[in-house]
Amino acid sequence: MSKESKRREALLYHYKPTPGKIAVVPTKKYATQRDLSLAYSPGVAEPCLEIEKNPANAYKYTTKGNLVAVISNGTAVLGLGNIGPLASKPVMEGKGLLFKIFADIDVFDIEVNTENIEEFIQTVKHISPTFGGINLEDIKAPEAFEIERRLKEELDIPVMHDDQHGTAIISAAALLNALEITNKKIKDVKIVVSGAGAAAISCTRLYQSFGANPDNIVMLDSKGVIRKDRENLSAEKTEFATSRKIDTLDEAMVDADVFIGLSMADIVTPEMLKTMAKDPIVFAMANPNPEISYQLAVDTRDDIIMATGRSDNPNQVNNVLGFPFIFRGALDVRATKINEEMKKAAVLALAELAKEAVPEQVNVAYSETKLSFGKDYIIPKPFDPRLIAVVPPAVAKAAIESGVAKKTITDWDAYEDELRARLGSDNKIVRLMHSRAKLDPKRVVFAEADHLAVLKAAQIVHDEGIAVPILLGRKKVIEALMEEIEFDADVLIIDPKSDEEESRKDKYAEVYWKQRKRRGITLLSAKKLLRERNYFAAMMVNEGDADALISGYSRSYPTVVKPILELIGLDKGVTRIATTNLLMTQRGPMFLSDTSINIDPDSKDLSTIANMTATTVKMFGLEPVIAMISFSNFGSSQHPNAKKVREAVAYLHKFYPNLMVDGELQTDFALNNEMLQDIFPFSKLAGKKVNTLIFPNLDSANITYKLLKELNKADNIGPIMMGLKKPAHILQLDASVDEIVNMTAIAVIDAQKKQKREQLSNSLN
Repeated sequence: MSKESKRREALLYHYKPTPGKIAVVPTKKYATQRDLSLAYSPGVAEPCLEIEKNPANAYKYTTKGNLVAVISNGTAVLGLGNIGPLASKPVMEGKGLLFKIFADIDVFDIEVNTENIEEFIQTVKHISPTFGGINLEDIKAPEAFEIERRLKEELDIPVMHDDQHGTAIISAAALLNALEITNKKIKDVKIVVSGAGAAAISCTRLYQSFGANPDNIVMLDSKGVIRKDRENLSAEKTEFATSRKIDTLDEAMVDADVFIGLSMADIVTPEMLKTMAKDPIVFAMANPNPEISYQLAVDTRDDIIMATGRSDNPNQVNNVLGFPFIFRGALDVRATKINEEMKKAAVLALAELAKEAVPEQVNVAYSETKLSFGKDYIIPKPFDPRLIAVVPPAVAKAAIESGVAKKTITDWDAYEDELRARLGSDNKIVRLMHSRAKLDPKRVVFAEADHLAVLKAAQIVHDEGIAVPILLGRKKVIEALMEEIEFDADVLIIDPKSDEEESRKDKYAEVYWKQRKRRGITLLSAKKLLRERNYFAAMMVNEGDADALISGYSRSYPTVVKPILELIGLDKGVTRIATTNLLMTQRGPMFLSDTSINIDPDSKDLSTIANMTATTVKMFGLEPVIAMISFSNFGSSQHPNAKKVREAVAYLHKFYPNLMVDGELQTDFALNNEMLQDIFPFSKLAGKKVNTLIFPNLDSANITYKLLKELNKADNIGPIMMGLKKPAHILQLDASVDEIVNMTAIAVIDAQKKQKREQLSNSLN
């Protein structure tokens, strides 16, 4: 994608369907006159009077306790510099989005039109009653230091400048673990800090609070080593000035144990690395490009422990590991500030989490066999679902113990459960899925690439590194559309009807004929069928010319599935294919089966569908908790439709006792655990959160998923094909670009899984 095309895509993302990235959503009923009379006049007077009597009641009757202000004057925005408050608004909205999706914290972004320190401070103070916390963002140094210091002193709610402390907290956790791995003591190591801005100053102060010796620290700015004999140093730079008679980064790196980079790209050379001490620790955190590339660093020193700010390298120092969870813990105990004890508690919590066994969901997301504490894993991954239940409690405990909490938590287990429940409305699974696909992209043939939506999806998966697209369709149409959307990549385009593909078609036809010659197929009819794109695409996958296929955008499901079944066929040991749809619901990801294939499955078919769905759920790193759905509850009806579900459950309990499955159950009991626990406490699902529903027939499954999708605007991925020998996935008619992209990621993950299984089988043979 060209630079101009990417620019337009970014602008379109922010413009449609609604300008901006965040919105205010009502949390109370408002349908009737009674509702409105409670929400506003006259009912609203009652909480107002209660808050007047006791200001702490604002946390009881308003959103204050879960509302953070992201405030900036736009003087130091990302890599853009001083672009002003209004131009900084998209970034502040983006920060609000991260608060919400990682810690369920609501945000108002506030852009303040002043560079005057006193005016900025007074503005924040005047609006502070609205908020439970203040996140200062993208304010240039040295003003940022004074603004944060004053606001922390003069306000009674938590204030944090994330640019200063976020990187400090995450990198400190990584540093403690790196030192442990190398058997070095923080009080003994020599540290070089490249950069003297807000983040570098905060990092160095935090390292010192953990025991780093100031005499062992050398800091550099754009002019070189910050020495005590330099003139016109700011107070912050004076704090870290060295008495050593050195001037350059080359000199500072000699015998250094640790390099902390918060400056600019490519300033560290391999020669510098070679002069460092044994087992050097290098955190090159300049964004988007580090002070030295990861690959160059590890190629230069095989004893190095390396971290960067990039997601495509091990050990990503990412602020999203910190600020959402730190504010979550601070808000939940109504802390009056974020103090050093709370920051250090976050550091230690992150450091310890990296040493624990990694959940399968995280291994799956990063396509790792088993992540474990070591040189390439010194800090948790941003997609680790445990963060929400680990960091906020540590921060909250530190706030209580240090005396800055106005609310005490007594039941910490219940608090952790509450934190985990906050992730239910998030769709992290989509980000996990895309990340996993990018680790090992596969060749995916798009059988309908001459449709604009399909081609746009192919462009996205190409540009994002999710897959290597192969485009099938009318070549001239595809090329014209590519020019229109500025898709100028060098990708393979194939027109199955073109004479240019005769040799390939002849080859495929010969193979197909040999497979089907005793089933009414002649060589001539095989050649004719291979002019059809779905037959051609399926043969590409069969013959190893592609790893997976995507089709179905413009054609009915039966039309598309027929050639796939004929050519690709069923997987080993599978007697029936089925589909499941993944919906991102308010309660979290939900899998619904079978939504597209089996019209009226019998009990054995239902057990097969349940088993295949369980395997698919595990592919996403989730543990399947399966309810077999009916209009009946545990034998309350003897109708054949209820009995077949009951028989399927009995079969699963007998032959798959470790599978978490039960039924037959009505949907409300399956999804409402309190009802289930109260009425049917004997159920295997009592006390469990169901994430998979197996329906008794195609009618109920298809109607339910489409109803949920449209009424709740739930993101939908599917139908995901289960039981095929090779990866082939069929879209719903007129699927959106996002749906096609997501299905492509699924196809890639499916191909990755099948390839690993084949490699394992070959190695055993």
